Amino acid sequence: ALLTAGSLGDVAPFVALGRGLTAAGHTVRLAAPSENVALVTGEGLEVASLGVDFMALADSEAVSDATGGSPRAMLQAYRESQDSMRTLIHAAGRAADGADAIVFHPKTFVGGHIAEARGIPVFLWAAAPVLVPTAEFAVPVSSKLDLGPLNRLSYKANLGTAMPYRSMINEWRADVLGLPATGRFADPFSAAGHALPVLYAFSETVVARPADWPERVHVTGYWFLESDPDDRLDAELSAFLEDGEAPVYLGFGSLAGRDPGRTTDVVLEAVAEAGVRAVIATGWGGLAADHAPANVHLVDGAPHDRLFPRCAAVVHHGGSGTTAAGLRAGVPSVICPFFGDQAFWGARVAAIGAGPEPIPQKQLTSERLARALELAAGDAGLRTRAEAIAETLEAEDGVGTTIELIEAAARS
Repeated sequence: ALLTAGSLGDVAPFVALGRGLTAAGHTVRLAAPSENVALVTGEGLEVASLGVDFMALADSEAVSDATGGSPRAMLQAYRESQDSMRTLIHAAGRAADGADAIVFHPKTFVGGHIAEARGIPVFLWAAAPVLVPTAEFAVPVSSKLDLGPLNRLSYKANLGTAMPYRSMINEWRADVLGLPATGRFADPFSAAGHALPVLYAFSETVVARPADWPERVHVTGYWFLESDPDDRLDAELSAFLEDGEAPVYLGFGSLAGRDPGRTTDVVLEAVAEAGVRAVIATGWGGLAADHAPANVHLVDGAPHDRLFPRCAAVVHHGGSGTTAAGLRAGVPSVICPFFGDQAFWGARVAAIGAGPEPIPQKQLTSERLARALELAAGDAGLRTRAEAIAETLEAEDGVGTTIELIEAAARS
């Protein structure tokens, strides 16, 4: 059973793992948010809906206000999400019924509890190193990437995100699994008091393994979901790509919708000042096709593994999946983070030499973005380093490594 929740970036890696497990002869049931069920359907996997639309929940006023907000706003968001989380917990539990092994996203909560009740192998997944403390860097969702002696302690706050749902999880443990309640300060991601094995689905080329991580932490490499062979770039985009030098790609997803006018002005002014051609993903709105200059092509979206290798550089918000796609394409990345782990990925891309220093969205100006575009699109050293990283990632097999770990655990 594969249990995942969140955005498309949280679902796509699980679909990739499901494909790999199916090809290896396993029967797979994948539980996903209701809005992503269509993505999973047709993959040869048994599909289960969690009954919750995570994107609608994330776009709700309470949750939006809680992002980077006050404790009071966060408490209100938790209160308004209670019914949705209760639905999710019960649906995820049903999806894992009869499973011989479980891989689960932290937002689905239940994997460790089911493994405790049934004595089956279980793995906890994350796309960023947010679950296991290290002294080398703060939890990647922290506002500061290095808190010195407080680095390890910062991970406690991240694990505390499950605490508001502890009562309903304990109720479910008792009613469905027949297990006693967990303690108030128990690790929410443990089984029978033991910390779970963790699957970090990124490359050690991007995040070197800290010396103080325990053996239960596995850095598998990325779980890339390949596009359908028939999922090609549309004719107009293909024609634009072929009609001049490689463009830069710019896309911030729906996150930029908070101030679409400003984002549009900054992007267009930067593109003009840098003198580059550009493909702009218009997920934030605010830019109509008939107002785009001749050197700009607008797209609603396009498969990253098809588009990014044909670009001179990619500019985005720094989501883990988009960051991985940019690195795999072998082109420099400019990351303009909003919140969460995005600043961490921006710092990592710069540290490994695959792009310039990130530009936080609050500091994003047309002048700063133009300079970053000129550097990313024109610096031969950045391009060479990005290409070398892409070769390393291509040689890795995150899904295959993960399947070996699951099968070994099932045999033991």
